[in-house]
Amino acid sequence: MRDGERVAEAAQFQGTSSVPARRWLRRGIALLAATPLLAGVLQLPAPETARAAETASSARSVKVSIDSLSPAAPAKSDTITLTGTVTNDTRSKIDDASIGLRLTEPLNSRSAVDAAAKRKGYSYAADGHEVGGGHTLEIDKLPSGGSRSFSLSVPVKDLELGASPAVYQLGVSLTGHTANQPVPQVLGIARTFLPWQPSQSGKKTRISYMWPLISGPRLSAETASDPQQTPRFRDDTLAEELAPGGRLQQLVELGKDLPVSWVIDPDLLVSVEAMTGSYKVEQPDGSVKAGKDQELAKKWLGELTAAVKDREVVALPFADPDLASLAHQGKDVSGALSHLKPATDLGSLTVETILGRKPRTDFAWPVAGALDSSIVDVATSAGAHNLIARGDSLRDPSGLPYTPTAARPIGGGNTVLVADTGLSKAFQGGMSSPGSSVRAVQRFLAQTLMISMQSPDTRRSIVVAPDRMPSAEQAQSMARAVEALKDGDWMAPLDLGDAANAAPDPQATDRVPGPRSYPGSLRKQELPTAAFEEIQGTQSALTGFQVVLSQPDRVVTPFSSAIMRGLSTSWRGDAEAATVFRSSVQEHLSALTQGVRLIQKSKQTLSGRSATIPVTVENNLVQGVKGLKLKLTSSQPNRLDVGTEQPVLIEGEHSQSVKFPTTANANGFVWVKAQLYTEDGTPYGAPMTFQVNVTEITSTVMLVIAGGVLLLVLAGVRMYTQRKRRAALAGEAGEPPEAGAEAGAESDTENRPEDGPEQPGDQAADTGPESGDAPGPGEKVDR
Repeated sequence: MRDGERVAEAAQFQGTSSVPARRWLRRGIALLAATPLLAGVLQLPAPETARAAETASSARSVKVSIDSLSPAAPAKSDTITLTGTVTNDTRSKIDDASIGLRLTEPLNSRSAVDAAAKRKGYSYAADGHEVGGGHTLEIDKLPSGGSRSFSLSVPVKDLELGASPAVYQLGVSLTGHTANQPVPQVLGIARTFLPWQPSQSGKKTRISYMWPLISGPRLSAETASDPQQTPRFRDDTLAEELAPGGRLQQLVELGKDLPVSWVIDPDLLVSVEAMTGSYKVEQPDGSVKAGKDQELAKKWLGELTAAVKDREVVALPFADPDLASLAHQGKDVSGALSHLKPATDLGSLTVETILGRKPRTDFAWPVAGALDSSIVDVATSAGAHNLIARGDSLRDPSGLPYTPTAARPIGGGNTVLVADTGLSKAFQGGMSSPGSSVRAVQRFLAQTLMISMQSPDTRRSIVVAPDRMPSAEQAQSMARAVEALKDGDWMAPLDLGDAANAAPDPQATDRVPGPRSYPGSLRKQELPTAAFEEIQGTQSALTGFQVVLSQPDRVVTPFSSAIMRGLSTSWRGDAEAATVFRSSVQEHLSALTQGVRLIQKSKQTLSGRSATIPVTVENNLVQGVKGLKLKLTSSQPNRLDVGTEQPVLIEGEHSQSVKFPTTANANGFVWVKAQLYTEDGTPYGAPMTFQVNVTEITSTVMLVIAGGVLLLVLAGVRMYTQRKRRAALAGEAGEPPEAGAEAGAESDTENRPEDGPEQPGDQAADTGPESGDAPGPGEKVDR
């Protein structure tokens, strides 16, 4: 295209005001006038000079970075200041270097803004000429590898921006020449966007900016056994996020003065509140140390409470459960969906208790705003009626020339809020360098102004749903953008709840896609069906355990929370950590349930027809157990009858010996199984089996033998006593001892009583130890 044609096109550009047109016309005339002179000096035709400049710039021999632009949305009376650095990446020094500003024609659409943001290198046609009026910075020489900071200021009036709203691309370029490139040319350029709103808008577009406070599971299910149940953290990363400059500290510090809607995971509040008292932290080497950041937690909670005062607060279900995983992988696992409503109720109670604010709980926010009909069914089953989606899930007709209002009623009293895709993704990626932050902020402002310009006479409302867990740098960039919108005067803040109630656009799509449309990249990150089965196994174990506890809340509260944490969206992208967490919860609960157990008995001997068998139940928990029954089952009831079940009631850290009366009907070995049961007949814990030996010796035989032995002993004692007495009498009378003995024997015979056969008396029962220790081998049971 010839220069004259380019000038005509600039003058006729749709939406370009007369002032920019005159500016481009003057520049075009100056260019035409200067072309012969330049050609004569450089011995090159003008088109070749332009092409050389473009070719040289494509090598990106000089890196230019715009580190700040102030004000981000200037007014007529402002002076724009840009600061940054230029770095010479070539192997040669740059001579006669200068830094200047370049301003493009106004961009005419959101897609044009996106295309301009992706453009690389310098383009003579697209980047235009330097802004005149002495706004160029001469730096003479720039050595190889050298850097130079710059600061350029230009009054807005010198840019001749015109009287109509517009979005421009503003560039900072370095011009110079090297030994290998002797022709002065643009060696590097950086661009940003300049939104221009010279007068107040008629009907401002309203914007709802979601400000998320989400951190993922931090607490372990395990607590100390002290009365306070000292909490235990999986690591110390939460303290790092609460510290000055940390992610969560920055979100609260930056958000406190912004017109945003706070979206909070209540589990974060519970975790931080747990840090305000005594707590423990698990270490990488497996040890546990006392936490020391109580004051940090107290300060953060206090600042958050002040920040959300009189502001809209949306509470997500407790631990931010993964709605898409539940809908796609957990729906066929019995009981998996039953956690969602309790999580919603717990979330509301938590926020109200800790922050003193009644939150809204009627919003659901699936991961990345990806929505399908199955996710809608899951979310609404727990009471959510407003679902946050993103524009790449519900795509509007391609021919729609404007960005429609976010609210889309989908029937059944439910509404989908379609967050703007470009604005929601504006601050993704690294924002650690000042240059990347400036680019993101100015592009965000440019897109919002372009939305407002699309249909200035129609009042619309849009929603921005950023990443769930923005970094500190991303939060800083988000805050700069939202703050700049207040100065820009083309958008007005709106609460998320009001956005849900906005009048819908009949031209916008309200069709929710089916499950097959769900992005494959996100589906790969979902919790698998096996995870929900494991979670339900833990829930079943907890349900069976709590019924036997005298203080069930000490166990139910931490484990119910841990089960909900196992459903969290934060496990996406870290399947291994999710598996470790679920396993740790299950193992800890199993260890507690095994704290109530039966002590193994050794082989028992039953020496008679009836006896008592003691079975010891041990309770290693710090709280008492109740509602248990112990039952013995004989493998051969016709040989050994072990009686009925017995109740079990044990205080914490105690044991109980439960005695069972038994009846033997025949001799031999019998296996006996002991099993604890809950009151509803559900087995509790592992059974314990032991062997009982029923001997041939009956009780009658034992009594006869014992009676005979007793009579023999008594007879012996009597004979011995009489002999001694007679021997003494014989000695006094002078008789030989033998005669006395004979007489004694004779007398003994004569005086023997004529009683009948001896009758056996009752024999004392055999009693074994009643301690909790296991009986030794061959122990006899109580009779």
